[in-house]
Amino acid sequence: MTRTKIAVIGGSGIYDIDGLEGAEWTAVETPWGAPSDQILTGTLDGVDMAFLPRHGRGHVHSPTTVPYRANIDALKRLGVTDVISVSACGSFREEMAPGDFVVVDQFIDRTFAREKSFFGTGCVAHVSVAHPTCPRLSDACETAARVAGISVHRGGTYLAMEGPQFSTLAESKMYRESWGADVIGMTNMPEAKLAREAELCYASVAMITDYDSWHPDHGEVDVTQIIQILMGNADKGRALIKRLPALLGAERAPCRHGCDRALEFAILTQPDNRDPALVAKLDAVAGRVL
Repeated sequence: MTRTKIAVIGGSGIYDIDGLEGAEWTAVETPWGAPSDQILTGTLDGVDMAFLPRHGRGHVHSPTTVPYRANIDALKRLGVTDVISVSACGSFREEMAPGDFVVVDQFIDRTFAREKSFFGTGCVAHVSVAHPTCPRLSDACETAARVAGISVHRGGTYLAMEGPQFSTLAESKMYRESWGADVIGMTNMPEAKLAREAELCYASVAMITDYDSWHPDHGEVDVTQIIQILMGNADKGRALIKRLPALLGAERAPCRHGCDRALEFAILTQPDNRDPALVAKLDAVAGRVL
């Protein structure tokens, strides 16, 4: 058993955790640059917690400029074991209405302007992301949402687009009808891939703000309407987060799905051929196997 430390990466509208005891903003230095912001640490119902505003307080980072590698590395350095991502998303499904939450279990990555791995020339690794989210964490998120009275859907495919613009009508229809995506957002990739490389359990909660542009009665995405729903979703998101410590507990066993052992056989570069500079940067992310 190890001590649980839950990290929440908060998306648009969620910038802190209610009721955090001993709350303190902490600056964390990483070899990958500065994270999006300082990280709020403390305890909630006896469980260690960390909160990172994905876009920074005041929403200073666009989806493309979020320092994803630094964010995940910083959480790993703080001893985080479990990462819950909450983010605003559009919906491709009538039944997944604005105000609903979706516990995502799959991704289609359409981003193209972001660094997507901690590894590279001098230390090559390949991890599996066939199942990119942790079922145990997803169970806790679903239960927490239901207890909080939130309309929640279990399972869904998240289409990660580069942004910052919203989809064209043609794109929206293609993602929905041909590709079978359920929600669309701009921030869960490469975040989920990096969490897997860092051997962190990861779950994603999509907070629906709109129907994107495919819906015949919805029209094009209107940012003012999105913000109104986003504020309501933020309150629901905080209610969900508040219930996670009791569900996950102060201690945890090794992940039965292997998230915390993702690097076990992933590194292919032989020790004598590894770049010392890159290996040094991987001290937190891959120190267990290096």
